[in-house]
Amino acid sequence: ALNAYLRDVACHVATDVCGDIRLYVMNRPYFNASMAPNGYMEVWSGLLLRVEDEAELAFVLGHEIGHYRERHSLAMLRTIRSRAGAAAIFSIITVGAGVGIIGDIVYLGTIASVFGFSRENESEADMIGYDHAVAAGYDAQAGNRLWSHLLAETQASDNPDVRRQETRASIFRTHPLSGDRVEALEQRAATATGGETGRERYRAAIRPFLDSWLRSDLRRRDYGQTSLLLDRLGEHGEDLGVIEYYRGEVNRLRRGEGDRERAFQHYTNAIAQPDAPAGAWRELGEYAVRDNRNTDAITLFTTYLERAPQAGDRALIEARIQQLSGGGQ
Repeated sequence: ALNAYLRDVACHVATDVCGDIRLYVMNRPYFNASMAPNGYMEVWSGLLLRVEDEAELAFVLGHEIGHYRERHSLAMLRTIRSRAGAAAIFSIITVGAGVGIIGDIVYLGTIASVFGFSRENESEADMIGYDHAVAAGYDAQAGNRLWSHLLAETQASDNPDVRRQETRASIFRTHPLSGDRVEALEQRAATATGGETGRERYRAAIRPFLDSWLRSDLRRRDYGQTSLLLDRLGEHGEDLGVIEYYRGEVNRLRRGEGDRERAFQHYTNAIAQPDAPAGAWRELGEYAVRDNRNTDAITLFTTYLERAPQAGDRALIEARIQQLSGGGQ
């Protein structure tokens, strides 16, 4: 169903090539989409988790279809073959002449020019994605809004190397700086008005996957980025059981000062919502055990098993309930 929904959006923004596209959602917790020259498109779950509405999705799909339409992949392959081949030949000649350092410089310069070509492709695809999405009736601000959010998430990372990515200049960058992309799209959309976001449709399509996608995102162990992502997901007051549970998980796993108290509060907030994952009751049961509140722990563990009858740790939890009942309060 999710693949079908994405395909419908892709066909809406690019009807003329709809029949060429084979689109697949990949369960990978990073922001990425790719388009092969034969029409094969991958969209990763980490991207879908970060896209906030159908307009942003339309921009991304339009961007990838722009690569397909302009045959960027084929052009890149030809460029790499011609430039790298010429550079290798020149490097062999210069090494044979005793000036190997010159050959290395030429080779590195050639690689840089290839990557520069890719930067041009990405900028061009941004504009194509913008044009397709706007022509299909979507919000013109979607593209720059998406890149702004990604830039903010990069800056929120726990990893200093990740935080430096968007400010570090390099001739070997394969994509334009996110700040540059935001500025270019803001200028393009400066006079545009109207357009729909399709947020409700998009959220309904990804809602069944929020729990598993957030669990995968946590495994990256970049709690700063995940926390910012959760804040954005919760801005409209939807899916708060799932969101509060994973806010609790961020604090439980991070184990910084004050995180225990914050985790407890988030789990408590979660179970007040109808969509709370069963794990919230299990984690609150663990807190109750540590605080010697055995009766509360039994109730919480029992509720966990009722809400997750096929839980993989069912035998363990049942044994703990039995143990707590034997010496309960």
